[in-house]
Amino acid sequence: MPKKAGMEAWKKKRRQEHLEKKECQYYIFCEGQQTEPLYFDGFKQYIEDNPIYRDMVLIEIEPCQAETMRVIGMAEKYVKKNNIKKGQVWCVYDKDSFPAKDFNGVVQRAERLNQENPDLQYYAAWSNECIEFWFLLHFAYYTSNNHRSEYISFLNDKFQSVGIEKYQKNMRNIFDILMEKGDPKLAIRFAKRIIKDGQGRTPADIAPGTKVYELVEELVKYLPEEIRIKFQEKTE
Repeated sequence: MPKKAGMEAWKKKRRQEHLEKKECQYYIFCEGQQTEPLYFDGFKQYIEDNPIYRDMVLIEIEPCQAETMRVIGMAEKYVKKNNIKKGQVWCVYDKDSFPAKDFNGVVQRAERLNQENPDLQYYAAWSNECIEFWFLLHFAYYTSNNHRSEYISFLNDKFQSVGIEKYQKNMRNIFDILMEKGDPKLAIRFAKRIIKDGQGRTPADIAPGTKVYELVEELVKYLPEEIRIKFQEKTE
C-alpha cells in the first residue's frame, strides 16, 4: 500500500475511533450553504467551549446546497460512507416553492429509516416557508402566511429597533444576535404553539410553521448554564 494511502486509512480509522467515543452525536444537514450552518455553528462553538460536555458531544454540520428530499438523501449517503451506527441525524430545510410531496416526503422517509436502527434516528427540522420564520419568532408571535421577502422585511424592522442595521443572509453572528437581541424562550414557545394548533396537518399545510425548535431544544441541553438559561423556561 502506498504511504499516502496508508496514512489516509490510518487517519480515517483514528477519526472513527474518536467519533465513537462521543456519547451524544448530532449530524446536522442544512439545505443552505451558510445561513443555517452559521446559526447552528453558534451552538457548536458554545458547546465545544463548555468543559462539562465538550468531550461528550459531537456536532457535525454539513451544508448541502440541496432541497427537501435531496437533503435527506445526502444525509443517508454520509451515514453509509462514514459507517455511522448511532446518533441523531437532522435535516434542516425550507418549503419555499418546492412541491408539497417532496417537503412532506422528508418526514415520511425519516420515519421509515428510523425503523431500521433504534440507535440512529433521523429528524426533519423543516421551516415553512423559510428559516427566517424561525428567526423572527425571537421577536414576536407571527401567524401570517407570507413570502420569504415579507419575513425578511419584518426582521429588518425588528433588527433596526434593537440597533442593528438590517438582517442579511449569511450573517456570521446570527446566533449571538438572536440570543442577545431576541428572546429564544419566546421563539420556542411560539413555535410549539403554532405546531400544536396545526396538529393533524402535514408540514406543507402548516404555513407558517417550523420544527427547528426541536433541534434547538436538543442542543440547548449542552450549552454553558449562563447561555442555557436564555433558552429554557424556569421550572419550579
